[in-house]
Amino acid sequence: MKWILLAIGAVGAIVLVVTLIGALLPRNHTVSRRARFRQPPALIWETIAGPPTWRPDVRAYEELADKDGHKLWREVDSHGQKITFERVESSPPDLMVTRIADPKLPFGGSWTHRLSPADGGCWLTITEAGEVYNPIFRFVSRFVIGHSASIEKYLAALAKKFGEHITIEE
Repeated sequence: MKWILLAIGAVGAIVLVVTLIGALLPRNHTVSRRARFRQPPALIWETIAGPPTWRPDVRAYEELADKDGHKLWREVDSHGQKITFERVESSPPDLMVTRIADPKLPFGGSWTHRLSPADGGCWLTITEAGEVYNPIFRFVSRFVIGHSASIEKYLAALAKKFGEHITIEE
């Protein structure tokens, strides 16, 4: 019985430390990554602006009614979590800004996609301006997963769609 109480106390102490560290971290973060593709900007634009059927982490996709002239859609990820997104700015084939449009989630933010031509291909730079509201999630996002993980996964999936090998840069 003594060992069980010690184990429960240890787990409680770890959760407390993680929560305290998470509470001390800033709620907002900004991170950018970029990669060079052999595809022209218009083709990359067409792919990222269309349905995310090329992303292995998206299990389902549903277009929703536009809101204030902005495109809305919902994605279901590989864990079954539903997230509603909104395209808040669009200037093909150079700039697209999307954001999470669900205020009930423990996180939020926007992603700015910038395309620029480069020797028969293009650079795609993605900047995440993220917000993590829950201190435990904030700790995990910063120290376990990493703030840039979703951008890097996105760029890798896009490269795979085109059969390319890319280097992701900061």
